[in-house]
Amino acid sequence: MQPAPLILLVDDDDGVRLTLRDYLEHKGHQVVVSSDGVGAIKLLLDHEIALILTDFRMEPLGGDYWIRFLRRFCPDLPVLVMSGLLDSEMGVPYEVFAKPFDYGDLERRVRELLGAGQSDGA
Repeated sequence: MQPAPLILLVDDDDGVRLTLRDYLEHKGHQVVVSSDGVGAIKLLLDHEIALILTDFRMEPLGGDYWIRFLRRFCPDLPVLVMSGLLDSEMGVPYEVFAKPFDYGDLERRVRELLGAGQSDGA
């Protein structure tokens, strides 16, 4: 059996990052975590990531610079942005999940995106 696709979860809030990681792993997903964009870049270099779940506002690398990095260097990866500050009308080129969100809704969307990516490669 092939291992589950790897999700990169990036959020500077320890509670959100670790709780969401545990929830997604309980649902059968493989997850690696980072507290900021700099650590996330290292994980992107070291692992074959299938999907990125990311907060928007983080230090030292977050916000517009992080989004621009993802657009330029990870154009083929699906990205879901989680933010309490953004909405889908604010010009972020990715799907936005407004915090607070229902973990079940987010996990269903993750499953849809990962399923779509797997069927394209077949």
